[in-house]
Amino acid sequence: MKTVISELLLYVNNFLANRFPSHFVRRFWYRSVMGFSVAPSSAILMGVTFDARRGFAMGENSVINEDARMDTRGGIVLGRNVSISSRATILTASHDPNSANFAGYERGVVICDYAWIGLNALIMPGVTVGEGAVVAAGAVVTASVEPYAIVAGVPARAIGRRHDQLEYSTRYQRLFK
Repeated sequence: MKTVISELLLYVNNFLANRFPSHFVRRFWYRSVMGFSVAPSSAILMGVTFDARRGFAMGENSVINEDARMDTRGGIVLGRNVSISSRATILTASHDPNSANFAGYERGVVICDYAWIGLNALIMPGVTVGEGAVVAAGAVVTASVEPYAIVAGVPARAIGRRHDQLEYSTRYQRLFK
């Protein structure tokens, strides 16, 4: 019965609650029903999906844009002033390709303060994206990213550096998104 209720809540989250056009209502849902830790100044825009209840923390002034996928089975921690672009995916679970029985595993992902994850980027299980790092649009990140590095490609490789004096706020709350 516990599994049925959990699956039902995930369904309601990913097909109804995440489409409700109010940050206040969605944030209330994420905190009280999904068990997420979401700072009051942060925003999860419409259409973002989650793979599990709990296992998600989001710091101040961070934003996840439309239609992103957050695989929270292994745990995701977003720092302060993090920007996750539309349709980005963060995975925390996968399967061992060398396992005879297709054994699964979970590894948490950490996105540090001031990191910026580009459109359609993919972050794989166990990755830490360092403070101020930038993951370019469409990149596939298979290994941790150094602070202030700019990475791009498949698999993602360093292509530059960002200066380390970041003071902006990514606080972004649209009325009906």
